[in-house]
Amino acid sequence: MAGNSFGRIFKITTFGESHGKAVGVVVDGCPPNIEISKEDIQRELDRRRPGQSEITTPRAEKDEVEILSGVFEGKTTGTPICMLVYNSDFRSKDYSYIKDKFRPGHADFTYYKKYGIRDYRGGGRSSSRETIGRVCAGAIAKKILRKLGVSVYAYVLRVGDIVAKNIDFDEIERNPVRCPDKEAAKKMYDLILSIKKEGDSIGAIIEVVAKGVPVGLGEPVFDRLNAELAKAIFSIPAVKGVEFGQGFNVVNMRGSENNDEISSKGFLSNNAGGTLGGISSGEDIVLRFAIKPPSSILISRKSITIDGEECEIITEGRHDPCVAPRVVPIAEAMVSLVLVDYYLIDRVRKNIF
Repeated sequence: MAGNSFGRIFKITTFGESHGKAVGVVVDGCPPNIEISKEDIQRELDRRRPGQSEITTPRAEKDEVEILSGVFEGKTTGTPICMLVYNSDFRSKDYSYIKDKFRPGHADFTYYKKYGIRDYRGGGRSSSRETIGRVCAGAIAKKILRKLGVSVYAYVLRVGDIVAKNIDFDEIERNPVRCPDKEAAKKMYDLILSIKKEGDSIGAIIEVVAKGVPVGLGEPVFDRLNAELAKAIFSIPAVKGVEFGQGFNVVNMRGSENNDEISSKGFLSNNAGGTLGGISSGEDIVLRFAIKPPSSILISRKSITIDGEECEIITEGRHDPCVAPRVVPIAEAMVSLVLVDYYLIDRVRKNIF
């Protein structure tokens, strides 16, 4: 019940802290003979790493992965895969002034109250740097999904009141915001940069689309595919809401509008977002989630010390004014991990019977 592992057959366990020696992941249950290389992992990590542009934290980490086990001659062996990334550009002294203070919006207060101790250096285990392990594991999951004809795309759909109108998957990696709309991306970038100059931050909405998902993934009632996907997304730091298909817009619709009619050629719409009864329908899995503005800002906020005394605090150091661009590969990783796990669960069920 420690909460550091995810998945049932394709299972990952992440480890490490923001300012510790290293972070990483152990992947267990990966099928053998999956072609995987350091370059496959590094490609995904490079999308997540800091210092990519003016709108991300300037922390200069190379985030170079080491594969310690589970891969031989470029293929997975079926044994646990351990991947490690060393921390190098951390400045723990930047956090010494908050060792006895709780930063508003962070997990400082809850971690201290739960454990009676907290690693105040960059948030320790609660830091988003923990997600490096997820991206490493997600790179392997993506390779497996490609063999099945499944592709997972995530992108920034909205920042503040700026919304992408055109969805062009080829545009996502062409701009630092990772927005699929070239014109909206420019406006988003300028908005984030202006907010950064004010010492403030802003939230966003990210959309994820999984194409080619076979019919039948997911379990009845408590282990619905959409429920597991929601759990996976909610486990990402800063996520505050998840919706599928039409999502909360269904309150404005009638059943005659919302129901996805079916023809001999397939579904005529996808308002459900790719699942029915928690089981994949063969349509695209479509989900969106909201990310809060980063809590680390250069504007004074009220808080308390570990002794309960009131104080004011400014979160110094190097931080993202909007985390959305770097969350995109994390979201793809988490969705990919769920889909691979449920595919293997389905295979086990069918092989047994």
